[in-house]
Amino acid sequence: MTQEFTEVEFAGHKVMVPKGGYYDRFHSNPNLAEVEKDPAAGNIDFFRRIPKVMVPSRIGPTWAPNFYYRASNVQVLLLSPLKKLRSILPDQLQPLHAFPGYGLVALTFFSYAVCDNDPYNEVSVAVVIRRPRARGPHMLELLDSMRRLSFFAHVLALPVNTEIARVRGVYGYQLPKWLTDIRLDISSTGVAANISAIDGTPDVTLTASLPTLHRIPSQSRLSTNTSIGLVDGEWCQTQFITNPTELAQRLFPRDITLSRADGPISQLLNGLGARVILRFDVVKDAQMVLYLPRPLQRLPKI
Repeated sequence: MTQEFTEVEFAGHKVMVPKGGYYDRFHSNPNLAEVEKDPAAGNIDFFRRIPKVMVPSRIGPTWAPNFYYRASNVQVLLLSPLKKLRSILPDQLQPLHAFPGYGLVALTFFSYAVCDNDPYNEVSVAVVIRRPRARGPHMLELLDSMRRLSFFAHVLALPVNTEIARVRGVYGYQLPKWLTDIRLDISSTGVAANISAIDGTPDVTLTASLPTLHRIPSQSRLSTNTSIGLVDGEWCQTQFITNPTELAQRLFPRDITLSRADGPISQLLNGLGARVILRFDVVKDAQMVLYLPRPLQRLPKI
């Protein structure tokens, strides 16, 4: 069946969205009683404790936070030489040391099956950084972040495969987003993910056997990732909360193939010297909440 689209206005831009889809019907302020009727959304009790409010933003008054009712992702955490990370990070940010001479780069493939902005896929390349104004040994901070399931990062690239996701990210968050083909498949036979360059040629391809997945109760392992970046010359933090219910993790995995070509993500990873995979995470089922950027007072303006 061919998907029908309709034109809507978002942040002063005309974009095409699925006709009768979540954005067409709710415009980022869904009635959870209606969402609950969608079998694809699953149990949405998690979202009932998080009120949506109309807040000011750089694109005008906006309903926030954004809800992702059904999502999955795979992530490879790569070691990268600190000298490479320091050369690409703004001076105000510090890479978090993982081993002597090395920091961490996270390459993540996301698939949002049911969300306020309709289904889309996304790829993130982010450097794990110290908390603003953090003091003390890096290793203690890393261990504390692992214990609390709370990390800070600076996003270097965040391509997506739908126009509304691109427009929302670029104009609402000033994130480095562009439109390209992205695929993620987590099946009983394994994991397959890939992103293409803008011209359609291959960029990065990931294949792996499927680790043993574990089901956990909803809200038993909430994690918080905080992105630090500039918005209109002011340092801001953007929080992303994840509520996983089916996941797996593997340290120093050996059965992963991460192929690179000559696209922008490949060039970025190569430039960072990110080669060794420290950890492989698979989240087959999760719910997520994305907040709008808010000012971070502890870093100077640029």
